[in-house]
Amino acid sequence: MHAFIFPGQGSQRPGMGEAWRDTESWSLVKRLSAVTGRDIERLLVDADAAELKVTGNAQLATFTLSLVILDAMRARADPPPAAVAGHSLGEYSALVAAGVLESSEGARLVAARGAAMESAAATHPGTMAAVLGLDPEGVAAACRGVDGAWVANDNAPGQIVIAGTAAGVEAAGLRARELGAKRVVPLPVGGAFHTPLMGPAQEGLDVALDDATLGDGSLACVANVDAEVHTAAGEWRRLLSTQLTAPVRWRQSLTRLSELGVTTFVELGPGTELSGMVKRTVDGAIRANVAEPDHVSALPGLD
Repeated sequence: MHAFIFPGQGSQRPGMGEAWRDTESWSLVKRLSAVTGRDIERLLVDADAAELKVTGNAQLATFTLSLVILDAMRARADPPPAAVAGHSLGEYSALVAAGVLESSEGARLVAARGAAMESAAATHPGTMAAVLGLDPEGVAAACRGVDGAWVANDNAPGQIVIAGTAAGVEAAGLRARELGAKRVVPLPVGGAFHTPLMGPAQEGLDVALDDATLGDGSLACVANVDAEVHTAAGEWRRLLSTQLTAPVRWRQSLTRLSELGVTTFVELGPGTELSGMVKRTVDGAIRANVAEPDHVSALPGLD
């Protein structure tokens, strides 16, 4: 059995859409540009690293490219995935794949989410850092008692992200090293995502979610918030809201997919970060990445 997994913010890179411009799936870029009022084609082809680092740009560009790749993958004769999941922003791509969101509705929500997160980060500045080589209990202990520091992403064994105020993350990072972390690596992001500092963004996203049309999913989708399978539209409305201020339980999500019988994980989108997390989390898993058109044809048969 195989699953599609979708990356989030941070996987974007300049020119990541160039190879897809002459494919049939590229028409999706023009449609989502019209829906959002943004020139997504320029973001995917011409934007530099600094422009793509901006939260709203990064999220919309990454989401759109993942859907272009999903469209190309759907044209293959192989069976659909048994399940899907996405990391943070990638959860919106996964929900399109699962049938909970139509692509245009997903793009509108992603645009609203990015704008709300940018605004929240301007009001409550923050940062994030990856703690390497320390177990979850140790990272939680490093944040405990530190004002303005929280566990934000449990990505894989030995890779946990903390977030919060600059002072809070620095203090928690020092404590993590004292507790045995090998390294604490600052991340080039625009805010303290998946922490209480995103509370104002959650309020803004809730307005968009209230107006959005969601349907019940046709595929199992494992949620960031609780690492459980959900298909009901009403549940996803709540989960997407909660996700902004709650930790991403990605290690647990990969384990859950494995428990469902998934043995092959196919990452659809720029970068290979999620595949690396699969390698560290699920013993014996088969991993594949699809970031360019020739990757689609090079994939082995999927069961």
